[in-house]
Amino acid sequence: MWMAMVRGKALDSCVLVLLSLWLCIHSLPIAVNKSKENTAPKEDELNAPQSVDTGLHYDRYLREVIEYLEKDPHFREKLQNANNMEPDKLAKELDFVHNNLRTKLDELKREEMNRLRMLIKAKHDMELGDGWKVDYQALLKQFEHLNHDNAHSFEVEDLDRLIKAATKDLMQFDKQHHEEFKRYEMMKEHERREKLKAMSEEERKKEEQHHEEIKKKHANHAKVNHPGSEDQLKEVWEESDGLEPDNFDPKTFFKLHDNNGDGFFDENELEALFVKELEKVYNSNNEEDDMVEMEEERRRMREHVMSEVDTNKDRLVSLAEFLAATKNPQFHQNEEWETLEQQNSPYTEEELAMFEQQLAKDSKIIMEQVAELQKQRENLQNKQDLLDVQKRGIQQAMSEVEKRKVQSKSDVK
Repeated sequence: MWMAMVRGKALDSCVLVLLSLWLCIHSLPIAVNKSKENTAPKEDELNAPQSVDTGLHYDRYLREVIEYLEKDPHFREKLQNANNMEPDKLAKELDFVHNNLRTKLDELKREEMNRLRMLIKAKHDMELGDGWKVDYQALLKQFEHLNHDNAHSFEVEDLDRLIKAATKDLMQFDKQHHEEFKRYEMMKEHERREKLKAMSEEERKKEEQHHEEIKKKHANHAKVNHPGSEDQLKEVWEESDGLEPDNFDPKTFFKLHDNNGDGFFDENELEALFVKELEKVYNSNNEEDDMVEMEEERRRMREHVMSEVDTNKDRLVSLAEFLAATKNPQFHQNEEWETLEQQNSPYTEEELAMFEQQLAKDSKIIMEQVAELQKQRENLQNKQDLLDVQKRGIQQAMSEVEKRKVQSKSDVK
């Protein structure tokens, strides 16, 4: 599971980028042709292009809503000029979207409602079987991205719900990753302690000494610059971009690293800026360096920069936000970043004890299930042996009968 966490990093980043695109729909830099502002979108322009799956169960619905809304000139202009607009205020702009698009959005919503109803019906038919009556309307309430009271048309509340649902889902990603990391660290410590228990006193001392040496070796690294600080960005400017540190220009730096040219740093682009800092601490060839911990470090760095720079909390850093951050006095402070080994443990001894108790319970349940399966297997084998004995007895009896028949025929002759 823990290796899967590492392998899935690229996919996670992609998911977060696409979700950020949705959450920040009001920040997208879209060129608007004023002369065509009142022109209705053509029918062939309403065919939504395909994009990468975000992983959300309502991915297709979310993407198509975004793509259709971006085709409305009025709505696009609002997006361009509403960087700090609250989501609920943005949703109200739906009232001004062209009627052709509203019709398409109505169709999208009806399709989504039908899709969810079919999914729920199939799921509960399988679980409950025939004869059970299910309140599907009540079950639909669990899908927060739709207004189920109105199943036919796409309204302001639908857009508002979609924004809020995606925001809520996105906020859960980092929390889930941190919880997974905590469990990973607890499992690692649990296995280490279990290994020590099986050792002799002398072996235990050697292992403990080796463990401390590994920790010291990992902590012995070059200074890690504070993510988002002047020193950290200048290091990228010089070593990655090959430019003179004295000629550092924030605006040029932003454009160099805005890989997709959309005028924003998304979470993936931000994390790419921390590679040099992470390389100071982690090397996959070193015994003392844990790559799962590296991914947690990367996540911490990104979250820190977002908390400091992303003032409107849309999970994107605009050029204006970036430039404002470079004028903050903290930007010029030469503080060292506290890496994971310098932080307190992500878990307490109490949490570790509870984790181990749960492991013991789970292990006991598994062992009981294995014992039960073994017992069932033995019972089946015994029954099979009994059947084999009975089969051989029947075959032997039939053979005796045949012999007697042959003997009787012989006696008659």
